[in-house]
Amino acid sequence: MAQQVASPPADLARVLTPEARAFVEDLTRRFRAPLAGLLAERAARQARIDAGTEQLAFLPETAAIRAGDWRVAPIPADLLDRRVEITGPVDRKMIINALNSGAQVFMADFEDSLAPTWENVIDGQGHLMDAVRRRIDYTDPKSGKSYRLDRKTAVLLVRPRGLHLQERHLLVDGTPAPASLVDFGLYLFHNAKELLARKTGPYYYLPKLQGHREARWWNDVMSHAEQQLGLPVGTARATILIETLPAAFEMDEILYELRDHIVGLNCGRWDYIFSVIKTLKAVPERVLPDRGQVTMAAHCMRSYTTLLIKTCHRRGAFAMGGMAAQIPIKGDDARNEAAIEKVRADKRREAGDGHDGTWVAHPGLVPIALEVFTGVLGGKRNQLDVMREDVQVTAADLLAVPEGTRTEAGLRHNIRVGIHYLAAWLTGNGCVPLYDLMEDAATAEICRSQVWQWLHNEVAVTMADGTDATLTDAAFRRMVTEEYAGIPAEVGEARFAAARYPEARDLFTELSTAAEFVEFLTLPAYPMLDTP
Repeated sequence: MAQQVASPPADLARVLTPEARAFVEDLTRRFRAPLAGLLAERAARQARIDAGTEQLAFLPETAAIRAGDWRVAPIPADLLDRRVEITGPVDRKMIINALNSGAQVFMADFEDSLAPTWENVIDGQGHLMDAVRRRIDYTDPKSGKSYRLDRKTAVLLVRPRGLHLQERHLLVDGTPAPASLVDFGLYLFHNAKELLARKTGPYYYLPKLQGHREARWWNDVMSHAEQQLGLPVGTARATILIETLPAAFEMDEILYELRDHIVGLNCGRWDYIFSVIKTLKAVPERVLPDRGQVTMAAHCMRSYTTLLIKTCHRRGAFAMGGMAAQIPIKGDDARNEAAIEKVRADKRREAGDGHDGTWVAHPGLVPIALEVFTGVLGGKRNQLDVMREDVQVTAADLLAVPEGTRTEAGLRHNIRVGIHYLAAWLTGNGCVPLYDLMEDAATAEICRSQVWQWLHNEVAVTMADGTDATLTDAAFRRMVTEEYAGIPAEVGEARFAAARYPEARDLFTELSTAAEFVEFLTLPAYPMLDTP
């Protein structure tokens, strides 16, 4: 039997029922070993790339799939219009506000915007059970304001955690269950039949896949889960985030493996940039410039997004745009309008390229994105008819290095964002507004991986005085000390004391200077959360 090994969250009894527990146990026992093999394949391939013995390329053994004439299963009716999607963690108030936001879709997130404390994970499942049944409400204990669902709400999608993560609070045969199976399984078990009765379905976003074999694993998981619950094949439907560099070379193959369950692909731009750094970290000539200079106008990013549109529409699948991380800025009209204009420009590019919809991080941005996409779509619900046959993308296009500079200012910004984010994450908050942007684990990953890449490739950085100097370990640690010293004045002494800033500083420094690159920052950070 699975064993609970942490103090019980409020919703534990109704979420982790004996029947739900048994369902997750079955998924774990059946699919844990194949998953371990896939993760071992990831590590082995990355070792070959690091050693220079393998180059990323379109797979010759799957050429027939790319050339074949096939399409994915028809898209469910309530997902045919996805022009604006809002994302956020499974906080009760957030769920209500997002479902009421005016967006067509809300992605409830157990992944990058959630710090996976046992309480957050279990109570999040309970909140979703209430949302599906339209009995969710919330009263703010400070203001007394009440929140309830409007008559018309967004379609609900759920993002489970990535394949690399475990749920240490739920043991199956003495070993932590894969977190992806816990999140996927509990939501499906409790809600699939209720959702079908309400003329919708159990819809998912699946993160951080690196290739079609991992897509095949997810297809097997969904097919088995449907069989166990007496559901028709294709009841569970998924949108896959193309947010790793290896996956960009296998988009056709991923669609093919999941063709009975998939509805589209999404350009997960921030994790994609992180993956570019991580995958090519050992190649000096592929060191990226400042994070802020890697824009969607860069050739490699344009190649990735337009290839995704062409690939999806050829197969009858949706091509979703990426996240606008800007948030409304109160008290400064000029800065706020500049931020809003960045969002407009980003969404004009996506809609003009042929994307079927896009992501925003804040309810205040929904009307902006909706206006842009509606203006392009006209009377249509999507752009599946935009085939983009003009797009021709090669491996060299996907691997092109963005132009730009590496600066001390960019380095210091990475340090501040990384420490701020980790301090919040360690206190249970995975979605953090910082410097007019909504930051999550993906953007924090860019910060620390970029520092690691610059340090280990001994790159020259343009310093504040205009000179160029090779970044050293000592110089980086000095900057960490200097930036950290300014945090109490920046956030206030009370907030500084309440968050786990010393641990965040030490973890960010350790990850940035480690001899071997740590694959995900959440792996060493996770044991630091609500210790049993």
